[in-house]
Amino acid sequence: MEKESQTIFDKNVIEFVTVAAEFCAFLERAERMKRSTFVDTSLKILPLLYLKASMLPKCETIGDEALETYVTEEIYEILRINLSGLMADKDDYLDVFVQDMVYSDQPIKKSISEDLADIYQDIKDFIFVFQLGLNETMNDSLAICQENFGTLWGQKLVNTLRALHDVKYNQEEEEEEGFYEPSDDNDCCEEDGCHCHDDDCHCHEDGCHCHDDELK
Repeated sequence: MEKESQTIFDKNVIEFVTVAAEFCAFLERAERMKRSTFVDTSLKILPLLYLKASMLPKCETIGDEALETYVTEEIYEILRINLSGLMADKDDYLDVFVQDMVYSDQPIKKSISEDLADIYQDIKDFIFVFQLGLNETMNDSLAICQENFGTLWGQKLVNTLRALHDVKYNQEEEEEEGFYEPSDDNDCCEEDGCHCHDDDCHCHEDGCHCHDDELK
């Protein structure tokens, strides 16, 4: 038991727990953010989460009982729906690095919101058990989280990171290409034959509505 106690209080474990807790809190308040803010922050916290997970010391389960979980189906769905609404038309992406590709020659459509919700489920369940403060369950929750990092959510994290990178930088290019610069106000009604340039000119898209008596 002493060895397990040393593992769960290792410096790298404490740092991972800190980042993992912040990641969960970040996703839980994401619905109140602008999409650009959410994407920018995700591109910073996801690589940090991956780094800290990759630095965890080797840990193996010691108990036989199943651990408690925090994330219910309802909690999962609420988070996923909130993230999907936030990402809107940028939520879906094509993934060519999934197991299903073994049986298909076409990219598989995935979604950022579902991937993040899946990662959240593993991380939040780990944090929930770890914060209970019981050495054996802390150890086992760490071991399970570490195993799932290697086989499940670690790959989803890097896939989502690629998709979010694409959203950030392609979105900026689209906004620049679609930028509209309004014409000079002095030219607002020349196409209709009106050339008034005083303060009484109120031209609109449906015609010139100048109120200068001289133009009546």
